[in-house]
Amino acid sequence: MNHTKDLPISIYTPQSQMRSPDKLLHSMWRDLKASRELAWRLFVRDISAKYRQSILGVFWAFFPPIVAGLVFIILQSKKVVNFGETDIPYPVFVLVGTTLWQLFVESLNAPLSAVISAKPMLAKINFPREALIVSAFYQMLFSLFIKSFIIVGVFLIFRVQVTFGLLLAPLAILVLILMGISLGLLLTPLGTLYTDIQSGLIMATQFLFFVTPVVYPPPQTYPYSLIAIFNPISPILTGARDLLTKGVLTNAYPFFIVSGLTILTLFTAWVIYRLALPIIIERMSA
Repeated sequence: MNHTKDLPISIYTPQSQMRSPDKLLHSMWRDLKASRELAWRLFVRDISAKYRQSILGVFWAFFPPIVAGLVFIILQSKKVVNFGETDIPYPVFVLVGTTLWQLFVESLNAPLSAVISAKPMLAKINFPREALIVSAFYQMLFSLFIKSFIIVGVFLIFRVQVTFGLLLAPLAILVLILMGISLGLLLTPLGTLYTDIQSGLIMATQFLFFVTPVVYPPPQTYPYSLIAIFNPISPILTGARDLLTKGVLTNAYPFFIVSGLTILTLFTAWVIYRLALPIIIERMSA
């Protein structure tokens, strides 16, 4: 089946190579605006195909964070492991943490998956390449919408008090998504050419899970406290969880620093993506 026949690709005309920073920024903004309609259609196509070919469908979005959370809840309750005291009930702490972590992992993998699945289009059709990344971002927002039902369920079951700080939580979660997309976008040029990157991402996320305060509170004693200092995911994930469950941002200073670095990384990754993709397409077409 040809999935591209209904996509609005004919209206896009690629611009010539531009080296001036002002012209580059103008070109990037122009292509971003031109990609909106195509990005939406790609998003609808991919979501429809994803859940149409699955027996359990949307429930797969619930299972990973819930199962991972339940495992650690059981281990903690049976005293198999001792992660220390948390400011909120441990089941709430873990289930919210694993939900946010799963969202980050999906965001990290989204850019590379979008580009790899679009290889036939890239080699044959001219269209704004930003459409692939914007479509991946839409998918992450859809995933966030689904996973929000987990958080709502946790709040209702454990009677978590809702505060005004909860209104700021979506901004922190958005930063978490953008962090994953920016890091994934940096790896996309190499990942498109070498399958090792995808395999390495699986191993890296498994390692990062244990060095990020997902199922345990941030360590306060040296040298374990370095986990919270040098792991950029830590202040964003813990900040989003704090805003969701307590309504306050416990460590605001590192949160805002990493948020600023995330925006800078996203822009840098975008530039690298634009410069590298024509070379990658040329190699694919050779």
